[in-house]
Order: sequence, then C-alpha cells, then structure tokens
Amino acid sequence: MTDYVLIHGAWHGSWCWDRVRRLLAADSHRVFTPTLTGVGERSHLLSRDVGLDTHVADVTNLMMWEDLRDIVLVGHSYGGVVVRHVADRMPDRIRSLIYLDAFVPENGKALIDYLPDGGKGLRELAAAHGEGWKIPPIPASVFAVNQVDAAWVDLQCTMHPLSTCETPARISGACDEISSIGYILARGYEGSFGQFYATAAERGWWQAELACGHDVMLDMPRELTALLLERA
Repeated sequence: MTDYVLIHGAWHGSWCWDRVRRLLAADSHRVFTPTLTGVGERSHLLSRDVGLDTHVADVTNLMMWEDLRDIVLVGHSYGGVVVRHVADRMPDRIRSLIYLDAFVPENGKALIDYLPDGGKGLRELAAAHGEGWKIPPIPASVFAVNQVDAAWVDLQCTMHPLSTCETPARISGACDEISSIGYILARGYEGSFGQFYATAAERGWWQAELACGHDVMLDMPRELTALLLERA
C-alpha cells in the first residue's frame, strides 16, 4: 500500500481528483486530496491573508497530523509551486515527487515570472472582477478540458488569491534531491509548461506525456492513475 497526496491547481479543489482517487483506492492505496484554503468547498475562507505560505501549510500540516511518510506527492498546475515548497521542507517524507503539467519555480521566482505576459493578464482579471486581489476562474475551454466536463468544471471553479502567483519561491534545493522526481506533460494543451518539461530532461527526471488537455485527471484518469502506480 502506498500513500498518495494529490494537490490541485488554481481555482480547483479536491473534487477534480475524484476519478483518480477512486481508482487508486480501488487498488488498496490511501489517497489524500486536500482542498487548499480559500477555494472549492473552502472558498468561504478566502481572504487577503491567504497566500502561498497558507497553501504550503495546508499540505505540510496534513502530512504532520496524519504522520504521512514515504509518500507519492503530486502537484498539478499551480499545485506544482505548492508541492515544490512542501518537498523542500519535508524531503525525508517523500518517496516520489511528481509534477503534473505544473509550474516548477526556481528560488526567487514567482509563478507569474513564467507566464509570457509576466502576469499582466491575471492582474487585469483581478482588477476587473476580483477587487484587485483575487482571480476569477479562467474558462475550462481555454485549458482544453474535454467537452463533456467543461461546463461542469466552470461551475466548480472558484476565485483564487492573486498573491499566491506573485510570491517568489523560497527553495533551498532539498526538493531536487528526492530520489524519484518526474514530470508529466499534457500534450493537448498549448500552455506554459513545455519549459518545465525541458528542465525535467536537463535534470534527468523521468518524463511522460499524455495526449489530453490541462486537467489530465479529468481527461485521462485511467492513464494518469496507471502512471502514478508505475512510478510510485
């Protein structure tokens, strides 16, 4: 039995992992899919005080209180920023670190530093529709989510705190010393993630590609689950 900790991306919540969670649990594994503070069913907790440190604490506290060790830690999209910090602080508890079409920031770099427009679009959305500090959900169609799920995903997504995308990473490098690190790229979405896939190759991390949109756990849950089991 393996313990999996799966971290969602911006605007999402635990709900997006349901299919993968069920498949892993059916194979007798324990699966934790915490919803980060301020989004999903925890959207009532969203405030200006919620930042990247809050989300990192959401996961590190889960691992401490559940006494999780030898885990497979997976971060999707913005969740890659979160799991990178978690892995940097608790590398001894992680067997395998997996970035799923995710941001992998270097020390001192924020998520917006990896966007083509430097975060201009996100800030404009926040200014127009989020009182300047929260980002409204971007339509699922932009992320090439499958047509069956797209409307449902739009209904499920909630505001996300802008500051989490603007906060520079504070990484010592311990996260890169974990013995098994991998990157899974969604080939059906033309986003900002190819740069991280190239970095994974340079660092000798294992790599895999799935022919689907950005929300891999919704588009190809069985194929993703197979990869998570194989690389555990």
